[in-house]
Amino acid sequence: MALLIILAAVFGGVGLMVFFGERYGKPLEQKDQQQYSKILVVLVFVLLIAAIVRELL
Repeated sequence: MALLIILAAVFGGVGLMVFFGERYGKPLEQKDQQQYSKILVVLVFVLLIAAIVRELL
């Protein structure tokens, strides 16, 4: 039962973020979006490597 409550809270929170993000958020410019995309790719790669190293140790 606790798992269902946690899942409902997570989905409710994500739903609120999407609602308010679409309503009040400003669109990103192409330059900003490219910069965030480059940073995000590097962060995901580093996190994947860290997770693999952590599991191997």
